[in-house]
Amino acid sequence: MANQPKGAIVGLGVTKMGKIYGRRSVDFAADAIAMALDDAGLKKSDVDGLLINANIPGDMDPRAQMMLGFENLTLINVMNAYGSTMGSMMQYACMAIREGLATTVALVYADAPLTPTRGAGQSYSGPHRFPLGGMAGLKAHYGDFGANLGYAMAAQRHMHLYGTTSEQLGTIATGQRKWARMSPWAQMKAPMSMDDYYNSRYIAEPLRLFDCCLVSNGAVATIVTSAERARDLKQTPVNVLGYAQRAPGDNLDSSRHPAVETGARQAGDAAFKMAGIERKDIGTLQLYDCYTYTVLVSLEDYGFCAKGEGGPFVADGKLGPGGALPTNTGGGQLSGFYMWAFTPLAEAVVQARGTAGERQVERNDYVLVSGNGGILNFHSSLILSRHASG
Repeated sequence: MANQPKGAIVGLGVTKMGKIYGRRSVDFAADAIAMALDDAGLKKSDVDGLLINANIPGDMDPRAQMMLGFENLTLINVMNAYGSTMGSMMQYACMAIREGLATTVALVYADAPLTPTRGAGQSYSGPHRFPLGGMAGLKAHYGDFGANLGYAMAAQRHMHLYGTTSEQLGTIATGQRKWARMSPWAQMKAPMSMDDYYNSRYIAEPLRLFDCCLVSNGAVATIVTSAERARDLKQTPVNVLGYAQRAPGDNLDSSRHPAVETGARQAGDAAFKMAGIERKDIGTLQLYDCYTYTVLVSLEDYGFCAKGEGGPFVADGKLGPGGALPTNTGGGQLSGFYMWAFTPLAEAVVQARGTAGERQVERNDYVLVSGNGGILNFHSSLILSRHASG
């Protein structure tokens, strides 16, 4: 039913993030779930659904149920739509609860790609993470591993078409670093000036080091239940009012304006309609930010500015502390931590609850959360609120 909660987030667990060695992904997952259950005032036996965000680690498969100690589940799945998976998981959990297939569902993302001998660059770009065969191996032969080059070409095209500048991307990066310095979860605490941004090395031109997200060891978990049950639990419920996904397909297809149009427009429109609110009702954005460019193009496609105007739109610092449109208020994945779309989800929960401390935004009635996967191929949108309707 439109404008009514589809479900409610009642527990949140976020582990320490970063270069934490000697632990498997499932170990981090166990910690995050325990924290989320404690946050909700629930026990493990209260959980009858488990949704795992699949990543590369082999220990995050259905057998994790046994390692995590869950019994008698009525719902279990391992899901993967890359960085948009969290939105898919939330949608699946809420629909299952509304259909009576489960009452209380744990959602978790965990990863441990960093080791003492393998840094961030190697952890997500090498063939050990994404084995390639056949024609797909041709790109790899020339060194095209991971996402950096694809996003660099997308940003370069946006610059060519609309005059977007590195300074505008840098404004996003420096603004999110200011937010990160206020977050106890964030990995990056050192101040960052625009000079620091410009002096960072190119990863793939035009993207510099500080245009690119972190890589983290850690986990995030949430507990989702019905809006009715949530009223009797420990925390202020964060209601799920709207959700949607869009997967446009091959974004290199020249008929679809390659790399500068994403699924955010259609997913956003559908999520806003379901929630019964408009863009002007949103007080804070928690956007998937694997790169600064992803933030910029998502703002355009969500309709906060016109296509091609993302650069001038962010240039006044409105996304940062004190700005008119506070965005990625925990530092996002650029300066906070990298747990796919569970990074923006975690920040959205504390902002909606009003428990974000010194980084708390004033307008926290409605929060937009995005997920993005592939090279802008997959998109998910969530509308969260402390209110029970739009």
